[in-house]
Amino acid sequence: MFLYILTLVTCIKVILIPAYRSTDFEVHRNWLAITYSLPMKKWYFESTSEWTLDYPPIFAWFEYLLSLCAQYFDRNMLIIDNLKYDSHETIIFQRLSVIVGDFVYAYGVYQCCSFLPKSWQTTVILPVLLLSNVGLLMVDNIHFQYNGIMFGILLLSITKLLKEQVIESSFWFTLLLNMKHIFVYLAPAYFIYMLRNYCLKGGKNNKRSSIAPLNFLKLCGTVIGIFLITFLPFYDHIDQVFSRMFPFKRGLSHAYWAPNVWALYNFFDKVAVVVGNKINFNVGNTTASMTAGLVQEYSHVILPCITPIMTVGLTGSLMIPGMTKLWTLGRSPLNFIRFLVICALTSFLFGWHVHEKAILMAIIPLSILAIVDAEDAKIFLILTATARSQDHGYGTVLLHRRIRVPCDGRTLGGSTSMRPADVTGCTKATPLAKLFRTAGFASPMRLTNLTRGSSRPSTINTSLPFSSDSGD
Repeated sequence: MFLYILTLVTCIKVILIPAYRSTDFEVHRNWLAITYSLPMKKWYFESTSEWTLDYPPIFAWFEYLLSLCAQYFDRNMLIIDNLKYDSHETIIFQRLSVIVGDFVYAYGVYQCCSFLPKSWQTTVILPVLLLSNVGLLMVDNIHFQYNGIMFGILLLSITKLLKEQVIESSFWFTLLLNMKHIFVYLAPAYFIYMLRNYCLKGGKNNKRSSIAPLNFLKLCGTVIGIFLITFLPFYDHIDQVFSRMFPFKRGLSHAYWAPNVWALYNFFDKVAVVVGNKINFNVGNTTASMTAGLVQEYSHVILPCITPIMTVGLTGSLMIPGMTKLWTLGRSPLNFIRFLVICALTSFLFGWHVHEKAILMAIIPLSILAIVDAEDAKIFLILTATARSQDHGYGTVLLHRRIRVPCDGRTLGGSTSMRPADVTGCTKATPLAKLFRTAGFASPMRLTNLTRGSSRPSTINTSLPFSSDSGD
């Protein structure tokens, strides 16, 4: 079934080859030309085009590998001065590179689905939710980017952690950070979970935890080693690399405002300017603009200006309660995934220069939770609908044939002794339960003890028994 779904989605991507493409198409063509035509030492200095290379080195090497193939389609696309070059061969190559790269995403989806207990939800519904994600199709196969590869690596990292293969999980996530650094917003979840459950031992019966030296060294060695391999070739101009990777002068909001807190903040500032002019209040510059796609910097007129360090501090501080909760919950992989979603949503709401596509960092891992827990499924429905992925969100209606719904209306997983209740037999069904009842489904997905607060053994081991000297 997985291959049928993958084939169908791939055919849709092929059909989209002649579709509209954004300026990101030229961005990546230019990066192909830079990495092919110039020595590595000049990659992060080249500025012929306004679309300079601003991704981490591993993605730059990925572009270099693509350029080696691109020369067999049309060498002219690899000339730096050929700005906005879009021959038919160039379009075909770049579109196909995304489609082929998406097989990394498909592999990540397959690994994730294969690990979960075999059922209709994990063999059909979850692959459909992930492979046919409307937002990802729009961003990668129409707008034009390579997010599928990154999310494939993220799913591989999550799956390795579910399998208790911590070092492999850290390898894939660190590789991901060095490919696209926006995923650093998810790092707090990895840091807390791995530190609490892999690098510490003891802590039972009110005893203090202590560091497991071997595990700690293996984890640190993996992370630091990948960073060294990535950035060491650029050591003599590392400041230039970082200045490209973190262009804070691009403005608080992206040119197309992501629907977050700063969009409202910008709106209120503009309203204040209009009101100030109406009441003849001297507001100075009346052409406030807080967005930019290029390296520019704007200021608010009435409200205090927001700086990058303020957004970083606010985002980090708002993650602290979740970090604390994850620490106290201990060995619970699904709570780790939930905190990943929280980290993604927090950064989306309060981060600097947030793109609309950043919502995918929350939707992709939330898709896994949606087939496990009804409360997560409701959140998934709302989030995908508001992210203009209504077709994707509709699939959640088919997640359960019978669902664990406590008849007293409590949240799922509140008690380890709770027995599954048929939706059709529950007199106090939750709103989602009523939805399932209306749909006429009546058979459960058997994922024992995968709900919140559970610590008992189950098909998916929610208790990761890392010992002080355990390996992967």
